[in-house]
Amino acid sequence: MTDFLLELRSEEIPARMQAGARAELEKLFRAQLGAAGLEAGDTIVWSTPRRLALIAKGLPDATAAVSEELKGPRTSAPPQALEGFLRKTGLTQDQLEDRDGVWFAVIDKPGRATADVLAEAIPAIVRGFSWPKSMRWGKASASSESLRWVRPLSGIVAIFGEALIACEVGGISAGFATRGHRFHCPGEITIGSAADYADKLRACHVIVDHEERQTIIRGGAAKAAADAGLTLVEDEGLVIENAGLTEWPVPLLGRFDEAFLEVPPEVIQLTARVNQKYFVVNGADGKLANGFVCTANIDAVDGGAEIVAGNRKVLAARLSDARFFWEQDQKKTLAEHAEKLANITFHEKLGTVADKVERVAKLAEWLASEGIVPNCDPALARQAAELAKADLVTEMVGEFPELQGLMGGYYARAEGLPDAVADAIRDHYKPVGQGDDVPAAPVTVAVALADKLDTLFGFFREDMFPTGSKDPFALRRAGISSLRLILQNDLKLSTDAAAAQWLGQSDPSVTLSESQIADRKILTSIPDFLTERLAVQLREAGVSADVVQASREWNSRVDTRLDRTEARARDLQAFLATEDGTNLLAGYKRAANILKQAGEVSGTAAATPPTEADAALLAALDAAEPAASAAVADERFTDAMAALASLRAPIDAFFDGVMVNDPDEAVRAWRLGLLARFTGAVHGVADFSKIEG
Repeated sequence: MTDFLLELRSEEIPARMQAGARAELEKLFRAQLGAAGLEAGDTIVWSTPRRLALIAKGLPDATAAVSEELKGPRTSAPPQALEGFLRKTGLTQDQLEDRDGVWFAVIDKPGRATADVLAEAIPAIVRGFSWPKSMRWGKASASSESLRWVRPLSGIVAIFGEALIACEVGGISAGFATRGHRFHCPGEITIGSAADYADKLRACHVIVDHEERQTIIRGGAAKAAADAGLTLVEDEGLVIENAGLTEWPVPLLGRFDEAFLEVPPEVIQLTARVNQKYFVVNGADGKLANGFVCTANIDAVDGGAEIVAGNRKVLAARLSDARFFWEQDQKKTLAEHAEKLANITFHEKLGTVADKVERVAKLAEWLASEGIVPNCDPALARQAAELAKADLVTEMVGEFPELQGLMGGYYARAEGLPDAVADAIRDHYKPVGQGDDVPAAPVTVAVALADKLDTLFGFFREDMFPTGSKDPFALRRAGISSLRLILQNDLKLSTDAAAAQWLGQSDPSVTLSESQIADRKILTSIPDFLTERLAVQLREAGVSADVVQASREWNSRVDTRLDRTEARARDLQAFLATEDGTNLLAGYKRAANILKQAGEVSGTAAATPPTEADAALLAALDAAEPAASAAVADERFTDAMAALASLRAPIDAFFDGVMVNDPDEAVRAWRLGLLARFTGAVHGVADFSKIEG
């Protein structure tokens, strides 16, 4: 068993592409070996800005010999069939075997030297790479058949054991030589085998293991900050990116002018991170300090003083721009900035951003005035909604789109607007993802929910639904965020009522026009859409999708109060997990089947209960129905389930003690009516017909 080393050296591979390139290299390598009948086994894949490297452990020296058997035509078949089979196999008739009147071909394939397999595989791997962006270079680039790669390929090392794998790709031949660090050791290095590859590169100031470089940056940046009495603001994405930019990382601490700290800390951090790939630091008070950590790619003889000075100048220029934007934006009020929103198209079918703002403001005000968002001032909700998108036209957000909302909050506070308004502007995009905090402040909740509902209502009305994996307008995210806002804030919101308000149909007595009816019909899909999202969320809590569907339908209507559906679903799932719940569901299914088979009942029902079992079930229903109904009305779903549980023993006794389809028509009608009342009582809590099992 022998180890194999492959290094593909090139000009700088963008840091953001290196993780994908490592995965692609391993995938292509395994695919090529697998096609030749070799198992790749354990592999190590590394990357630096200038190379991709793969080490495959313990490859066999040759592939195994195989024998392939092919079934051919019958011996009595026409000659043409036999001739075709011979052409396919490359054999002659005397090499075939006659087995009970059928021709068989047995083809023995000898094993191949692994070195030969690798020599064919390497060019295929290099040419098979799928880069997000690639290029051609040199004179050969005039031909569309020339090699495409992320950057010009400059060298290949391919060693099996201690033997060179001779191959050539795009005019580049494999060899034993690679190169070390561009500045510390720019000359050639001869690699003897996979075993000495990493150590020889390390001796030449190249740490080929990307994870080791990440560890150095992570620990070195934290130590550089701590040595100065500061605390590093952790940023794992920046650790990975810096590791992808350096082959010999050296974290260095620098300082910038304290005057820049008047700019919001998020702006400073984003400026340092996005433009310069620097970490920022906090002081002893936990606030952003005037320090940064950059990652050099060399061991400087002066300890990095000149590197830090140069980086300080570049960062100062960037921060000067940020401070200019900060000061310029504050020369106008947010209301003045908002006037420009009429010039920005939100969507060609949904108008401008200004149009969206007006719709959101009306909906947010309604959520507050109706008490759906408790303790929310309608005037503040409208004001916050009207200003929430104003920062989209500011200089700062134009430079850093990631700061939308956040900058609006800063500008609102600097302008002297109420804190509730500033907070709502800052947080109205939340929650963005599953890990994001859900706002709880009333004004923020009203604006955030109105913004997301407007997006859902608008695109659904225009028949632009998410399909399969395609969701260009992030409607699934808007749906999930709406759900989290509703449920975590316990909002009593009917999506039907919200849709009607959004459509301007708040008065139910008004006769709807055909277009309004069509609009309403389209928007009825919103509850279905949100219920599907709810089912996905509740699945993690052990609530099945059929229970969610059962919980949104009761008393022959669809409940569009998602908070009620969630509470009922949780309690119903817990009830069904009990013995009473399991048996009651079985009794319901049996009753429903009997009623379905009976169809319409003819004849007059008996005047009194025919037996004690009939009387017992009737008495249980007389007690359970009003109790369950009152509990549902008060949204006490646990109590409603308890009321249903009281029916379990009587329905079991009923089925054990009587024959429903009694020959006496009056008795039969009585019992079918009793079962109909039983299923109706159950439906008063949830639609058990939707529950599987």
